[in-house]
Amino acid sequence: MMKRRSFLVTTGLALMGARAATSDTQFPFTLSDAEWRERLTPAQYAVLRDHATERAYSNTLMGERSPLLEEERAGTYNCAGCGQAIYRSETKYDSRTGWPSFWDAIEGATGTKSDRSFFMVRTEVHCANCGGHQGHIFDDGPEPTGKRHCINGLAMTFTPDDTGQVEGLPVSA
Repeated sequence: MMKRRSFLVTTGLALMGARAATSDTQFPFTLSDAEWRERLTPAQYAVLRDHATERAYSNTLMGERSPLLEEERAGTYNCAGCGQAIYRSETKYDSRTGWPSFWDAIEGATGTKSDRSFFMVRTEVHCANCGGHQGHIFDDGPEPTGKRHCINGLAMTFTPDDTGQVEGLPVSA
């Protein structure tokens, strides 16, 4: 029988596994932890740097809410950490999972790694420029890729094609 201490240590290591692998990788855009905390809202920091996940359908975390699940205009979804363009609106679709979903990323804009947290194996997707955690990729998406990039709205901003202004910053819930 597993003792409580062993369970807590094992669980803690499993939950921290995703963060450790990404933080060991060097990315073109880097900031100190203090700079990330100054640049991001608390919920964005939790998602992008600590691999947190916003609540499905409400897209809220820590009192902040992303409007990007409902976004329907043509434009570009950017990393909220560094501003790199990651997804185009043409690849967005309603997966009925409660998070913004895309069937493909802009070429070279994302990286992936194995995420073994929460006692399962998933594919994490992160910004290739700053390493910010975006969400996960699953094999149940539509054609032409068959992939579902299930992304945290708080991890992104949105630039409409017609204005060039960045939108989609979190608002108070």
